[in-house]
Amino acid sequence: MSDSDAQNLREIRAIIARHKLGDLIFLVTGLLVLMIAVLTFIALFSHMLIDGLPRLSWDFFTSFPSRRPESAGILSAWVGTTLVMIVTAAAAVPLGVGAGIYLEEYAPKNILTEIIEINVTNLAGVPSIIYGLLALSLFVHQLGFGQSILSAGLALALLILPIVIVATREAIRAIPVTIREGAYALGATKWQTVSDHLLPYSAAGILTGIIIGLARAIGETAPIITIGALTFIAFLPPSPFKEEFPYISFEWLMAPFTVMPIQMFNWVSRPEEAFQMNAAAAGLVLVIMTLTMNALAIYLRYRMRKNLKW
Repeated sequence: MSDSDAQNLREIRAIIARHKLGDLIFLVTGLLVLMIAVLTFIALFSHMLIDGLPRLSWDFFTSFPSRRPESAGILSAWVGTTLVMIVTAAAAVPLGVGAGIYLEEYAPKNILTEIIEINVTNLAGVPSIIYGLLALSLFVHQLGFGQSILSAGLALALLILPIVIVATREAIRAIPVTIREGAYALGATKWQTVSDHLLPYSAAGILTGIIIGLARAIGETAPIITIGALTFIAFLPPSPFKEEFPYISFEWLMAPFTVMPIQMFNWVSRPEEAFQMNAAAAGLVLVIMTLTMNALAIYLRYRMRKNLKW
């Protein structure tokens, strides 16, 4: 081996060694950051679990808020949260998925479409209080919905709409182009290709984006406070079901409400230690609801992918 070849070999080994050192540094840094995040979450969750677990009981779920901490519950809060999330999902999911399909498959590639795509992406990072101010002006005052469950659900739907649109587009974009080409080669129309092939294969990714958006919405406070959610409410909205035909009532849409984050904020702002324990218990319930939603998304995604054949 000549001197030049030996020199080149030493330089290559030095470059490889530097790259391995860089990889090791990045690996250690990443693990350190991950451990800090995980340990912080474990510490906060453990503190909340220790304080809130003794307060969890059937009475806590079936009692209204009270000025006496030992008898206070979250009945109106979790019912309000459930109803608001139903409105949010009913408004955001069809509109967001439909918009994502249109932008990805049907919209012409021109300057207008590019402007829309840029704005949709940027809207995902807009502070939630802006959506609350928009909902206050549009839904509460202009459309006359008032400080109701409907206004809250539509406000949160606007909040998560960009997330659902972006997730839908990314899920459709991840499908191999051969799926489209094969469908078109067999004479399928655009809609047949989308409905029979693209949507089934991208359903798992779309569902993940929907659950992520709903998990963000369930913990939001700023838009709900902005439109006038009550911090203390000792009654439930009208039932969505009734005994006489047509057995379904929509009066609850216009009812006043409160949600779990508002109830927690109310209790945290009180100086008594017992109210702090109530807030920890409510936070524990909210975390469990969020984890349940994510677990459901993981299960449904697994089932969908298992049933598909590429």
